Amino acid sequence: MSGPKLPVSKTSWLRTIQAVLWSFIGLRKNAEYQQDIEKLNPFHIIGVAIGAALLFVLGLIALVNWVVVQPTGL
Repeated sequence: MSGPKLPVSKTSWLRTIQAVLWSFIGLRKNAEYQQDIEKLNPFHIIGVAIGAALLFVLGLIALVNWVVVQPTGL
């Protein structure tokens, strides 16, 4: 049997997203990092990080395709 499940609040997801985005640019205070280690679920961090990385790569691909598109009327 597993232990009791704690309810996941919206603020923890928001905090997870915020922590992942700050880690992408490398700006974190040590005190906030320690709070994140204590409060955030590692599986949520991994999921949000994979999703953010995927969105970043797709955004770069879209940007490159937008820049490289050549007019057909030449």
